Amino acid sequence: MPVNYHLVIRREMDRFVSVLRDTDPSAPVPSCPDWTAHDLLDHMTGVALFWGAIVRDRLTDEGPAEAAEASRPAEHDALFAAIEAATADLLASLDRTPDDVPVWTWSEDNTVGFIRRRMAHEALIHRLDAELAAGAVTEVDADLAADGVQEAFEHFFGGFPAWSTHTSDGPVALVRARDTGAEWLVRIGYFSGLSPNTGKTYDREPTLELVGSGEPSCSVTGTAGELDAWLWSRPAFAAPVVEGDPSAFEAFRAIIAKGVN
Repeated sequence: MPVNYHLVIRREMDRFVSVLRDTDPSAPVPSCPDWTAHDLLDHMTGVALFWGAIVRDRLTDEGPAEAAEASRPAEHDALFAAIEAATADLLASLDRTPDDVPVWTWSEDNTVGFIRRRMAHEALIHRLDAELAAGAVTEVDADLAADGVQEAFEHFFGGFPAWSTHTSDGPVALVRARDTGAEWLVRIGYFSGLSPNTGKTYDREPTLELVGSGEPSCSVTGTAGELDAWLWSRPAFAAPVVEGDPSAFEAFRAIIAKGVN
């Protein structure tokens, strides 16, 4: 079933704000080292202001959005009004803007549709962060979580720089969501080359890629919510069940642990 990202953003942001209203601002966020509940609220307020400006003004340069993000108040109580207003503006802007409108994003997908999907999953993952800080984790929608697994593999673990050479010769893992029936075959690949931006040389830097076929060396099985939280290093639910070659799984786990903080 297609995910209604608009409804997801509203629901998850409402839950995020509700949880943090009742949480000590100094409470640590276990899934975000060195962050407090105040830091988490401050971060998401900035995120909503940033992407709201991008969509509302159809920006092709992130500069004005960064200025909007920096405008958020420093006081904890004032952040609640700011995030509610920023979320309402973001949702209104998304509601009147088609997915194919070109805008700035950090992705190769420079469209409003990318932002609509990204904000839904941003809100979900940070809602889990807020609940972990409060010690009151609730479930996630299975279809939304399965879409989150797909997005994570597409945009956060996959791909390689255009200036690099890429080889696709690593092991394959089968990732399975037992509640939705979704499956993903993921292969470890490697890229090498000299970055023209930083001058850093990469030698077989591991990356992940979704593939259509291949004999898996290991499998990772859980509910879609468990898998999505695992990929984002959020210990909100039970750990997925791992079977197969332990060394192959460890290679995948190392990439996932490094890829998203």
